[in-house]
Amino acid sequence: MGVITLAMLGSLAVLAIAGAVLWGQAADRPDPSAVLRGPTASHLLGTDHLGRDLLARLLSATWLSLLLAVAATLLGAVAGITLGALTAVVGGRARRLLGALINLLLAFPALLVAMFFAALFGAGAGGAVFALAVASAPGFARITQTLAAGVAGTDFMAAARVLGLRRHRLLLRHVLPHIAEPLMLNTTVAAGSALVALSGLSFLGLGVQPPSYDWGLLLSQGLDRIYTEPLPAVAPGVAIVYASVAFQLLGEVLAGAAARRARTRQLEEPAVHPAHADRPESVDHVLEVEDLRVALPSGDRVVRPVRGVTLALRRGEMVGLVGESGSGKSLTALAIADLLPDGACATWGTHRFLGADAESSTRKERRRHLATGMAMIFQNPASAFNPSLRIGTQMTEAVRAHHGTPRAQAVEQALAQLQRVALPGGRRLLRSRPFQLSGGQRQRVAIAAASMMRPDLIIADEPTTALDVTVQRQIMDLLRRIRHDDATAILFISHDIALVADACDRALVMYGGTIVENLPAHELAAGARHPYTRMLVASVPDLAADRDRPLRTIEGGPPDPYGVVPGCPFYDRCPHRLDRCAVESPVLSLLDPGHEVACWRPLPPALLCGQRETEEVEDRWK
Repeated sequence: MGVITLAMLGSLAVLAIAGAVLWGQAADRPDPSAVLRGPTASHLLGTDHLGRDLLARLLSATWLSLLLAVAATLLGAVAGITLGALTAVVGGRARRLLGALINLLLAFPALLVAMFFAALFGAGAGGAVFALAVASAPGFARITQTLAAGVAGTDFMAAARVLGLRRHRLLLRHVLPHIAEPLMLNTTVAAGSALVALSGLSFLGLGVQPPSYDWGLLLSQGLDRIYTEPLPAVAPGVAIVYASVAFQLLGEVLAGAAARRARTRQLEEPAVHPAHADRPESVDHVLEVEDLRVALPSGDRVVRPVRGVTLALRRGEMVGLVGESGSGKSLTALAIADLLPDGACATWGTHRFLGADAESSTRKERRRHLATGMAMIFQNPASAFNPSLRIGTQMTEAVRAHHGTPRAQAVEQALAQLQRVALPGGRRLLRSRPFQLSGGQRQRVAIAAASMMRPDLIIADEPTTALDVTVQRQIMDLLRRIRHDDATAILFISHDIALVADACDRALVMYGGTIVENLPAHELAAGARHPYTRMLVASVPDLAADRDRPLRTIEGGPPDPYGVVPGCPFYDRCPHRLDRCAVESPVLSLLDPGHEVACWRPLPPALLCGQRETEEVEDRWK
């Protein structure tokens, strides 16, 4: 098919370039002695009412016919793609208005719209081109809107927004490159349809006007004598179909090539090499949040997944945030990073980052502050990067946008960060695209990119979940190295309690949208005092556990995020509940130095012994 398509397009290109030069004079030369003649040896398609050779006119009309079709397609594509892509970078209200506008425009048949505007603009080539562009723009807008919607909710778009990039940069660097391939295929196919539509307008007398001519006008002129001399009418129709099929085949060939490229994968796992730096660790607070709450509208109700979270991180400290799925861990992180989805509302009593109060800053100032001082490592390394941009572009974008770093210097910084995370390849790796890297490599690049701005805080949202244990350990080593080398605070969100206990300084246990326990991470196994924390730790499989006994689980389910129930959120599942727990919600209170618990009846410390002995102690305490 590729050869056939190339041959058809090549023939059209040759005719478009050479047609007017070789046959232009013959096409415009009248011959009163040969008016309306049929096909002869000297006139293979016959002549028109002025005795002009129809074959010469058909060949020389190739340039104008193709030019008008391509022009109308490009104008419609630019207008429609711009309108559709804007829905991915504007606010919620503007997005709804644009969506309503696109739906309204699509309600009118494209052909009727083209005819209306062709008559409105006036009969002629220019009016027909603009009319068809207006008619085709809503189709392009709807396709672009659908494609852009898949990009708008990705992690890399969220990261680009928190970097403080302007809308035109989001549009040109993140949205359009990601959806360019399907749009190019659609535009190629649309060119064939535009050729047919423009020929139809000319056929109806709304398009090209004499003395100019295109295939549609030749078809209209030949139709008057179709019963006596069919060739003058059939030949322009064959030319229109031939060119339209060529454009359609080009779209099919490009689509097949795109599918083959998508299957290309290069997997390579590098070795780990240590990196060293000398930077002192300080103890000042990087982040302070009190009474953080998040509300999400859902139909006629409101979901409240985060209900009063209080936390603080010091410079160089790694704090683990653990809890069941749905406890509000990720939404807490997104609220801190100002990355909540549209419609979500976050409130807080105190929100200070690097000493700056969020309440005293404008949204633009807050986002720039977050962009330069905070970085986020997302759970899925495959969605954390824009697949249409090269690794080097994405790594250097932040420092170039916010620090004004020259491109060459930014590339050198990116190379240094890749070396720091033990990724070989250098400039070759920077020229790669995300799909060409393995999962472990992508996560290392994400960590390197997060370190480009030398942030004071890194939020790592389950960065090791999708990786095997070997790569998981390497990623944790990298985070520890960044923490110690740069004195960077790390909020580490994870379901892996053992990993948090091993890697973090403190552990925050979250349940029902609030923090229920704050304790040193090394005390998770034996020093947890909240019943939920104790049961969460007990549910982790242990190689030394008795295989004849079933694994321990937490009975029941998490609280309903829609309702606000008085009392402790863990009341229905807690085996140690009191009557007070049903009516009065406990607050996070200091139990021991460095240990806070939100519970009216904290458990006694567990013994440093086996699970059975621990259960016996609890039974005696009860």
